[in-house]
Amino acid sequence: MTKDTGSIESISGPVVKCDGLPSVRMYEVVRVGHEKLIGEVIEVGDNTCTVQVYEETSGLAPGEPVTSTGDTLSVELGPGLLGSIFDGIQRPLPELKEISGDFISRGLTVEGLDKEKKWKFTPLAKTGAMVVPGDVIGEVPETGIITSKILIPLGVEGEIVEIANKADYTIVETICKVKDGHGTVHDVIMLQKTPVRVGRMFKEREAFNTPLITGQRVIDTFMPQAKGGTGAIPGGFGTGKTVTLHQFAKWADAQVVVYVGCGERGNEMTEALEEWPHLKDPKSGRPLMERTVLIANTSNMPVAAREASIYVAVTIAEYFRDQGFDVALMADSTSRWAEALREISGRLGQLPSEEGYPAYLGSRLAQFYERGGRVQALGSDTRLGSITICGAVSPPGGDFSEPVTQATLRIVKVFWALDKDLAARRFFPAINTLTSYSLYMTTLEAWHREHLGADWPDLVIEAMALLQKDQELREIVQLVGPDALPESERAILEAARMIKEDFLTQSALHEVDTYCPIGKTYRMLRIIVKFSNYMAKAVETGVSVRRILEFSVLDNIARMKITPWDSYEKTMDAIEKKMDREFEALHSDTENPSPTIPE
Repeated sequence: MTKDTGSIESISGPVVKCDGLPSVRMYEVVRVGHEKLIGEVIEVGDNTCTVQVYEETSGLAPGEPVTSTGDTLSVELGPGLLGSIFDGIQRPLPELKEISGDFISRGLTVEGLDKEKKWKFTPLAKTGAMVVPGDVIGEVPETGIITSKILIPLGVEGEIVEIANKADYTIVETICKVKDGHGTVHDVIMLQKTPVRVGRMFKEREAFNTPLITGQRVIDTFMPQAKGGTGAIPGGFGTGKTVTLHQFAKWADAQVVVYVGCGERGNEMTEALEEWPHLKDPKSGRPLMERTVLIANTSNMPVAAREASIYVAVTIAEYFRDQGFDVALMADSTSRWAEALREISGRLGQLPSEEGYPAYLGSRLAQFYERGGRVQALGSDTRLGSITICGAVSPPGGDFSEPVTQATLRIVKVFWALDKDLAARRFFPAINTLTSYSLYMTTLEAWHREHLGADWPDLVIEAMALLQKDQELREIVQLVGPDALPESERAILEAARMIKEDFLTQSALHEVDTYCPIGKTYRMLRIIVKFSNYMAKAVETGVSVRRILEFSVLDNIARMKITPWDSYEKTMDAIEKKMDREFEALHSDTENPSPTIPE
């Protein structure tokens, strides 16, 4: 495509108006000014256009040149993504630091993937085979955890006339030649370049019938996420959004993690960048970064790049989904992304909607979240992959009625509401079980019954009922005190306390309690609900709650959460037997009370 050169007409922060570019297209990448700053066309007029610049625009002046590139904003996909740390437009931060030092210079062009590093390619297809877009022709052991698949790109279909041997190749070397029906031979390389604002194609969507196990008891029990599902975690400052998302990224049952820090504070992103390279993957024991892609676009970086960062992240996630991997995508936070939309919209002079956000806020959020899902990837074989999207929302003052939160809740199927009062009481994760919900509970019920136990749905319902009754009784207790309650209701308060303190609270810093296998979660919940039922029956026979609270098994129940992952079954069996014995002894004492001595 012909590259035009125009000039800057006016500058308003990251928004630059240009003229002299008659053939420029929407979302085309341009180079702005003498320093060739990276920008993207967001509005097109007659011989004029408006560009959002992904770098700081201070020092630009009207009259400086603007050059079109003919390309849309795209990402480079291929071996080398895993373990990388990018900025909002897929420039590797380590390479940027080598070039410009601790402060990123403007106008730098750094390729997303290393074009000189060689990868060991193993062919999985043979000469003469017929292939279509999405077919796997080989694999590359990208890290010690993930073996990437090399796929036939869109637009290539036909017979393999040549394929590389098992050897080392760069991502730009030809590894396969395909002849189409017209006799044209296409060269296939490992590198794919994909526009970020349009989702990658797939065959069809699949049902949400498999949970994404997070290792966080409150989530896996009361508001589970499905593989390919969408969820939001709104909360005010200090309620634990970032820590919860970090836990999700570390421990979720996904093979690949894409984490985008979209407008977050620099110290929080720094913590993730410093901590994650030292974390071990719980399944393989290898560094967690070997299956992670980090995108850092902090609050002090250019606001326009923040708007692009989530599209870059979801396109990278789609690349791994198409290979058949389960991907977990964390966006922290979509409120900062929405603020970028608001700022750019205001500079464009667009009519504002509620609280100054553009009228298209809801549709843009929907475009992002709907790129998640569990799908059949393109290709001749059946290959299932998923993208589970979880976005943090930061409502000002914790007000869930503000536009970003409300627009998000209309889209997502899982809602984890962080409670400021719980956080103030140091109750973490500070997720309010009574206001949070998951719309995947019904579709995941069959999986839970098969893999955990037929009683799992009943246990969850009983536990939730106890928490709801506890909330009602707390209002009475605040008025008249606990001593005014009958023994049956005091038993409910005690059972709810056990659920909250011994089950729902979970320390992200404890080496064992930071992650809880779903089997251990099931056993813990079963023990507490069973104790509650025993206690309710004992109270009906006249036993006081105070006497039951003297049981030594309560100490064992309180320590269940720190039982090692590899020995919890034996420990849980012992606790259940001990609980049975103590209640049996209590029952025997009740039936055969000691004789009273007459006065």
